[in-house]
Amino acid sequence: MADLSSNFVGIKSPNPFWLASAPPTDKEYNVVRAFEAGWGGVVWKTLGEDPPVVNVSSRYGAMHYNGTKIAGFNNIELITDRPLDVNLTEISRVKKNWPDRAMIVSLMVPCEEESWEKILRRVETTGCDGIELNFGCPHGMSERGMGSAVGQVPEYIQMVTEWCKKHTKIPTLVKLTPNITNILMPARAAVNGGADGVSLINTINSITSVNLDVMAPEPVVNGKGAHGGYCGPAVKPIALNMVGEIARDPDCKNIPISGIGGVETWRDAAEFIALGAGTVQVCTAAMHYGFKIVEDMVDGLNNWMDEKGYKSIEDFRGQASKNFVNWGQLDMNYDIKALINQDLCIKCGLCHIACEDTSHQAITAERVDGDRKYTVVDEECVGCNLCMHVCPVEDCITMEEVAHDKPYMTWLEDPRNPANKKTA
Repeated sequence: MADLSSNFVGIKSPNPFWLASAPPTDKEYNVVRAFEAGWGGVVWKTLGEDPPVVNVSSRYGAMHYNGTKIAGFNNIELITDRPLDVNLTEISRVKKNWPDRAMIVSLMVPCEEESWEKILRRVETTGCDGIELNFGCPHGMSERGMGSAVGQVPEYIQMVTEWCKKHTKIPTLVKLTPNITNILMPARAAVNGGADGVSLINTINSITSVNLDVMAPEPVVNGKGAHGGYCGPAVKPIALNMVGEIARDPDCKNIPISGIGGVETWRDAAEFIALGAGTVQVCTAAMHYGFKIVEDMVDGLNNWMDEKGYKSIEDFRGQASKNFVNWGQLDMNYDIKALINQDLCIKCGLCHIACEDTSHQAITAERVDGDRKYTVVDEECVGCNLCMHVCPVEDCITMEEVAHDKPYMTWLEDPRNPANKKTA
């Protein structure tokens, strides 16, 4: 049996599955239920100064797609609306009763050193394992000069991180906002500020839908709507890219990464870990399906690691980041063609329609003995994969490599590159 235990910035947990800072981690009752279900750790919902914030009703919106509920999730909820003393008391009690689980406390206070020093002194008394600086929230709090308003300014990230490292010895994670052009700028700022690790992504600024009867963005609050934070399965591709960018960046100096964004299955988690994450944080999936989904995550990751021969998550962590390159470093001589398995084909014609209308006219449609038949024209096929993706039958269309004896050649080396052509 593979060992799923994690030692992330010195914080130990029985597995890498943590609950992200969000409604599921807002109180002792929820967190205890999560630990009973098997979660390796939690990031307690973001604490702020007293008096606490006031939230609105309603708070959530969702993007449902083609029969799939909550393909994307939107929220306009703020940080905890419970008194700081209540939260700190509950954190202390949970950590005492569950010493083997990771307990991280998310924090967000005004961008003043005194405010950070004050809350850090109080949080330290809980015995928590670490803190997470919430520089990511894109709604409500950002309008008050916190959250992503800090996370979008590298100088502020470095400054606040330095304050926190000055006033506490607790491991410090910096939660990064994706609402920025280049994720490496805030990540490098966190590194320069002395952060022990980074977590990402926080939610993406969004409007998931518009209520066409009320004529306001969802969720509607008495006839009005606001932008919110987008998360769930739909953001996973964005999160994977940003995690990978940091993991391969030499200026980030291999800083530990806690991956967040659309993690719903063991495979999602394995992909984040393969790109360099040491732990993964989950929110939307738990809100959708409940805490017990962690059982499938743990079992699935265990089984896959056993199958692959990985003894620990460190055996494959970051392996994919080694193969994450820029476009110009890809092999221009690599060649694949689509192949249709006629025994599996249900004659729907989607591959032909997609290729004929929007791609390279490389799939013919004909009648053979009264039946439709679709065939790939190798001379026209460029290996774009579109037909494989639109096909509703798994493994009916596969992409097969064309054998050749050409060397690996990047675009930088390709004679077709105008930069490689001699000028007169």
